Amino acid sequence: MEQKPSVGRVVHYQAYGTPGGEFKSVPRAAIITEVISDEEIGVCVLNPQGIFFNKVKYSAEPKAGCWNWPPRV
Repeated sequence: MEQKPSVGRVVHYQAYGTPGGEFKSVPRAAIITEVISDEEIGVCVLNPQGIFFNKVKYSAEPKAGCWNWPPRV
């Protein structure tokens, strides 16, 4: 992992989408609220319809239900 997670940083949470494919898996902005380890964090996910809190594992590539660092642009 190229960076270390810390409280207050912004990451991407990869939403699951729907089983039938009506809604695709997409990245959502999330704020780190807790660092459990380098591989697992607590996040506040910012969705267009509201927010939710969850503990999630790291994935280097976008993977549903996991967090990753946003790409540099």
